[in-house]
Amino acid sequence: MDLRRPGLNRAARPAATPELAACGGAIAAIAPAAGDLVCVLPLLARAMSVESPLRTLDIQIPSQPDALLRLSLLMAEEEVNLSALSQLIESDMALAAAVLQAVNSPLYGVSGRVQSVQQSISYLGMREVAGIALEFGLRAVFPPAAELEVLWARAAQRGLIMGRLAQAMQIDAWAAHSAGLFEECGKAVLLRHAPDHYRSMLRAATGDAMLCELEAGGFGIAHDALGAALCESWGLSDAVADCVRHHVQAQADHLLPPTLPRRDLLALSVLAHAMITAPDVVDDRVARLAPQCNLSTSGLLRAARRVHEQIESARTHGR
Repeated sequence: MDLRRPGLNRAARPAATPELAACGGAIAAIAPAAGDLVCVLPLLARAMSVESPLRTLDIQIPSQPDALLRLSLLMAEEEVNLSALSQLIESDMALAAAVLQAVNSPLYGVSGRVQSVQQSISYLGMREVAGIALEFGLRAVFPPAAELEVLWARAAQRGLIMGRLAQAMQIDAWAAHSAGLFEECGKAVLLRHAPDHYRSMLRAATGDAMLCELEAGGFGIAHDALGAALCESWGLSDAVADCVRHHVQAQADHLLPPTLPRRDLLALSVLAHAMITAPDVVDDRVARLAPQCNLSTSGLLRAARRVHEQIESARTHGR
């Protein structure tokens, strides 16, 4: 049965080697990890993207922590209450400690030592502090793993970049920041579901396009579609879920689906990916992406350069 996902370049399909073959098999039959979980099946009709009929899957995704639910509701308000955000974070000692640790990290390059949530908000603004809290809450629902530490570090940087790009372009910065944080969360779900088998896939894949092929063959769903299902389950906006769902293909071919209502968020995902992995091609990415989502090419290029300078300055200051 062909489990290839529509839209992926056939050239990206991995060659049949013994190492890759070992990644397949009846992985979906493995029992999921125990914990506070919500079955993903009701969401897969919208999020799953495979050619074969929907099969019975036992992959499960974590339920949303109560603190993150309250955070999402708070950030959805037209006028976000600074005091309410501060109280929400401070009511959870682990969350407050994680926020302070992140704010004082080299990623933000804050001058001096930040010692309170209120002070964090004063330095970074409500959106970025809320983004740090969202990142911590997402990380906390998955067991620690070396592979995830790298993933979460990328998520924090990508969320920061996408949020700042969106703010500069007058796009929904909270949605952009959230999309950046959740972009690879489907990998964490699969690692929790089948740790040993999924690690073999991560080792075998040379990039996310190949990884998605392996995932679809082994699990019946790839991490981009599964990540979108988690976003929907947690009540994130359709724009965020769509960005997560399409990011692998868009980062591979730099084309934005013309029917996608919010192509601008996906454009920021592709641009952030270039800024992190291949800064030399940023000008080319901007030239290709901006016309596809009705953004100013010169304005987006200025925003990318400004955010790059901010990140580099923070990194230098934090050394």
